[in-house]
Amino acid sequence: MAQEGGAMAEVHIIGQIVGASGFPQHSLFCKWGVHTGGAWKLLSGVVEGQTQVDNPQNEEMAFWSHPIDIHFATKGLQGWPKLHLQVWHQDSFGRNELYGYGFLHIPSTPGTHSLLTPTWRPSGTWQEQISQMFVGGGPQLKSPSLIYGGADRYRLQTTSMGQVHLELTVLHRNFERYGVEC
Repeated sequence: MAQEGGAMAEVHIIGQIVGASGFPQHSLFCKWGVHTGGAWKLLSGVVEGQTQVDNPQNEEMAFWSHPIDIHFATKGLQGWPKLHLQVWHQDSFGRNELYGYGFLHIPSTPGTHSLLTPTWRPSGTWQEQISQMFVGGGPQLKSPSLIYGGADRYRLQTTSMGQVHLELTVLHRNFERYGVEC
């Protein structure tokens, strides 16, 4: 398929953010986004979104079944897509509290993948932790790019949270024709 600037290989990512488990409370939703390098071009689909709130009464897992359908063109593997996630809790007053950040590299091998992404959140100081118990809220990252990039993330004090369940199918097109090797 010819694109602006010459022919390119294509990657199609289809699937869903199934849900989340292992979080301290129910009534959860997820904000998500896909980040790629500069050599990638979005052909169709949306690269960010938000699920609905699910509040399961008797189950350990919140189900979102949120669709993902993204089609990219690329000249190489550098900057392969990464999915970054933010899981939020919504209380009975409609207030939203960040429960966890997570990210994963979209699998580069074609096929269907069942994925489990662990999440974490900044711990904050002991004063912030006590305040969080009584008032809610809590520390958040100033720049979401810390979720998926840079060594700065490893300097953060964090607390493990639950996990996000995904099912993604990755399709390649014209990889051999344009010399892109996995």
